Amino acid sequence: MKTFAVVIVSLIAFSGIGHAADITAPVREIMEATKSNWADNNSDWTDIFDASRLDHLYSRDFVARYQAAAQFPAVDDDGISPFDYDVIVNGQDACPLEDLTMAAAPVVDGVAEVTVRFRKSACSDAPDAKDYTTVHFLVVEEGDKPVIDDIVTENIETQARDSLKATMALIAKGQ
Repeated sequence: MKTFAVVIVSLIAFSGIGHAADITAPVREIMEATKSNWADNNSDWTDIFDASRLDHLYSRDFVARYQAAAQFPAVDDDGISPFDYDVIVNGQDACPLEDLTMAAAPVVDGVAEVTVRFRKSACSDAPDAKDYTTVHFLVVEEGDKPVIDDIVTENIETQARDSLKATMALIAKGQ
């Protein structure tokens, strides 16, 4: 029933600009991959920034920033990613994701915000194990389809919202 409600909200949200596209579709694909990556099923790691996903899930501006940042790979096994952490869980460690919810807000100035919440540390004994992680996906329309234009995480310590596009710009400058 939740999925049905999200689809209805999505259809209403994009109807404001004349389309009945499911604005949550690219976000769902990323979250399914992320959920699988952290599941206890020993599956292969899914790169949410592989070429095929960059081609159809992200905006042109996001892809350009990613490609510029990728010129400065983080220290990791593949030597390709500009990140040394999972940008969705906002860390290097997580448990299987629990209590995942997704809600799409109406389009404002051509951007729809899809908010995803989940618990990433539920299997831990840490004091913050039951805390929720919140990620905001900013979705725009390009080529008559919804694409992710930015991924914004909430920094619990500073109460700030951290833009992945801003982070990629800093990485591309060697910072």
